[in-house]
Amino acid sequence: MSGKDTGVLRLSGPVRIDTVTVLLQTSTPSFAQAQTEVDFSAVTDIDSSALALMLQWRREAESAGSTVRFIHVPDNIRVLAELYGVTFLLQEGSGVEA
Repeated sequence: MSGKDTGVLRLSGPVRIDTVTVLLQTSTPSFAQAQTEVDFSAVTDIDSSALALMLQWRREAESAGSTVRFIHVPDNIRVLAELYGVTFLLQEGSGVEA
């Protein structure tokens, strides 16, 4: 993960159940920015725990009075979001890019 002081989180490597706790702990200060952009383009492996992480980041951003935008979200996460009924995370109006 890099760029957290600029309002951009560039995730890299795996985003799985065994890495989401560390990602959550190290990303919280980023939400002091007016808008945080989370870039999934360098993620190498991802599982459904990424959706829980995205939901938590959204809650934390809202609590801080800021917004979070997800970009380059992998297709398998889009499918899982549909399956779990959380497609609002991926809607155009929520600031998500493919």
